Amino acid sequence: MRFLIYALAIYSGAFALVPAPTYVEQVGRGHLKLSTACSLNSNILDPILLQGFDRMMSAIFDDTITLDSSVCVFDVCVEDAQAELQLGVDESYEVRVMPQTSSLEISAKTRWGVLHSFTTIQQLAASSLFLQELHIQDTPLHPHRGLMIDSARNYLTVDSILEQLDIMALSKMNTLHWHLVDSQSWPIVLTSYPEMALDAYSRHEVYTRTDFNAIVAYGRQRGIRIIPEIDMPGHARAGWRRNDAELVICGDTIWEETSVEPPPGQLNLILDKTYDVVEDVYSEVSSAFPDNLFHVGCDEISVGCYNTSSSIRNWLKSNSNRGFSGLIDHWLDKALPIFNNTEARRLIMWEDVLLSDINASSLPKDVILQSWREHSNIQQIATRGYDVIISSSSFLYLDCGVGTFFTNDPRYVENVTNHDWNYNGRDSWCGPYKTWQRIYSMNVTASLTETEKSHVLGYEAPLWSEQVDSNVLTQKLWPRAAALAELSWSGNLNEAGQLRLDDFGSRLLAFREYLVRLGHHPAPLAPKYCLQNPGACTVAA
Repeated sequence: MRFLIYALAIYSGAFALVPAPTYVEQVGRGHLKLSTACSLNSNILDPILLQGFDRMMSAIFDDTITLDSSVCVFDVCVEDAQAELQLGVDESYEVRVMPQTSSLEISAKTRWGVLHSFTTIQQLAASSLFLQELHIQDTPLHPHRGLMIDSARNYLTVDSILEQLDIMALSKMNTLHWHLVDSQSWPIVLTSYPEMALDAYSRHEVYTRTDFNAIVAYGRQRGIRIIPEIDMPGHARAGWRRNDAELVICGDTIWEETSVEPPPGQLNLILDKTYDVVEDVYSEVSSAFPDNLFHVGCDEISVGCYNTSSSIRNWLKSNSNRGFSGLIDHWLDKALPIFNNTEARRLIMWEDVLLSDINASSLPKDVILQSWREHSNIQQIATRGYDVIISSSSFLYLDCGVGTFFTNDPRYVENVTNHDWNYNGRDSWCGPYKTWQRIYSMNVTASLTETEKSHVLGYEAPLWSEQVDSNVLTQKLWPRAAALAELSWSGNLNEAGQLRLDDFGSRLLAFREYLVRLGHHPAPLAPKYCLQNPGACTVAA
């Protein structure tokens, strides 16, 4: 008898598949036993697959050699051996567990789909080496399933970044957006302008080209793309001023009047040298990252900052018909030819460039916009024909809800007058804390038409690092980020169209325990009693 095993096994915690596959069916009563004697047989000779297979086997058997001589074969068939790891590459796969032939038949369009099949099998084997006779068909809902890390507010060690790539691969996330620099620090070493790295927090807290190469290679081996971001023209002070103080406007002003947080600083958009330096920086950084996407920022540009500059004010007088939006147009007119120095390159910008008070009058339609403000902006972006990455601060900002870093913030004193701020969930500008339940249940695309939905590339959860460093990076991201991994891979609804919150909750607790077994340090979500007693920690309807 053939029957679906979602409710019977995946959601009961017998094993914790996160994200849930698109389709799983038990097709027989047999079992296939895994052992260290299992081997890989592939129609292509590919180091990515060999490394992925070895990682899976090492995780399953904890690098130990067993005396069990049970033999099985992973028969892998890849249709397109040349498909590169870029946005939109086919990541689907199919697995058949075949006890009769002691084999696992894996087929995929690309090697990247095969890597996902390995993580599925690894999770299946976490509870038992005896695999049920299964048929799995799996394909992601969205091509962009990502996290964003910020190494400018606080430095993140290379090892801590590599650890996130390991966990992302296990949860089938495929994109790490790396916010490299900001006004606080410039932790990247450039051969073109080595002096800019003097604005790193220390000579030990920097990234070299060797570090970039290692992180990109590590991600690629796991099917994860690395997208760098150099935030311009706002959030620009550290590094740039080391090159030439005239590159930066308002860098020494009172920050509350000219920026969203200290220290202030924005690029001087009417100085020709600015574009020379931008070109050199962009050329060197982009050459280290093979991805076709590059993030150039364009968020939170302050009128107050530019109003402090007499040269900017004079430019505005001479261009009175253009205003501050004309200043942004001037930036784009000069910078876009620099950024588009290769035909394959697509740019990502924060939505501010199109929808803020200081916005561009026109923007090429091939620019991808990352939406972080009001939900209605997603529809505006899609309606205007732009592709969008959803990073709603109401649901996906993982740093929110833990207070502020201002040492004398009056909103947090005992006699606070604004009780809504301190006591009703507004414990930071983007509070409340984003629980996994809030992430998993988000449905910000419900009102979009099918045409508008076609512009949604996927989701990305940012973790800004004002209050994050390498010591807490994993627990700040995980296991909460796994909620987004499933939302963007297979959705959050069951076959009846109902939110599968309880089902996912049980699997998430087990997934978190598995991460601990692997040596990671994700945050606890509940008493272990809840893991051992599925369904006991739910609220009565």
